[in-house]
Amino acid sequence: MVYALLLFSLAIILIGAEIFTNGIEWLGKKLHLGEGAVGSILAAVGTALPETTIPVIAILTGSGEDATHIGIGAILGAPFMLATLAMLVTGTAAVVCRHNGKKRAVMLCDPIIIRRDLSFFILVYTIALLAAYLPSHEAKVAVAGFLVLAYAVYAYHTIRAGQTLADADLEPLLFRKSSLNPPIFWVVLQVCIALAIIVIGARAFVKAISTVSALWGVPAFVLALIIAPVATELPEKFNSIVWVRQGKDTLALGNITGAMVFQSSVIPALGIVLTPWKLSPLALLSGALALVSAIVIFLNLRLKNRIRPRLLIGVGALYLVFFAAVVFSGGSLH
Repeated sequence: MVYALLLFSLAIILIGAEIFTNGIEWLGKKLHLGEGAVGSILAAVGTALPETTIPVIAILTGSGEDATHIGIGAILGAPFMLATLAMLVTGTAAVVCRHNGKKRAVMLCDPIIIRRDLSFFILVYTIALLAAYLPSHEAKVAVAGFLVLAYAVYAYHTIRAGQTLADADLEPLLFRKSSLNPPIFWVVLQVCIALAIIVIGARAFVKAISTVSALWGVPAFVLALIIAPVATELPEKFNSIVWVRQGKDTLALGNITGAMVFQSSVIPALGIVLTPWKLSPLALLSGALALVSAIVIFLNLRLKNRIRPRLLIGVGALYLVFFAAVVFSGGSLH
């Protein structure tokens, strides 16, 4: 029964995220935001929402160490999965899918956009991880404020740059499919209902994770770090495959790296404020591997101004390093 609840709660979260993403893109259009802001800011935040709600709900409504471990695990798991598995999926899709009948020698993306995102990610995520070693909670809160400010700067530069990360026409609003220009009332209503659906799903997921971790004898942190992000990152992964098939590699990578920036700044800031922010060896390992992946791609862009699909597959293999560490430690490094 508990396994059914786990799957059902994940399904609810993903359905809610789909409704939210559709609604938030329309909200961006109604607010006359540029396509770059809609794609790399609103869409990236929308697909990151499931990972966002799980730790917040766990920390605010849970009690004891399990709730804290679930929250921190979900916070760190999202950028780790994006920097490894999401890159692997995108690289694999680029190798398999031909463009104009030819194999890709390199990713067909704008290197400036990806390099900008990765530079922000490397900076803010390094600071977020190092904040665990600060002596006082007040100092950590100050770091949290800096992380939020850093994301605001990133968003400002993205909007100013006018990058076109969402050049395709928007899908019809799910609540008003027959309308080519739905009233803003329906747009806002859809966003609010989607948020409610996601919160309900997240609460059920947190309860299920706690129960499963007790049944299996596996730390809640490990399950939250592995299961939650793998499932909730599906929107980014599936979107990337579709965009790669269409030859829109900038969209495929930009949506992932844009989400990485959000999930390495705003979400860790919440964790820093709401928890003691003490990171276990496994937590630090996941963060370090995410940074290694980002640094490898960033340096490749700096030196060669391009990305080969096989490089993305290679950094995706870093996930196996973490998985091996969990297996050999028996999850005891929590």
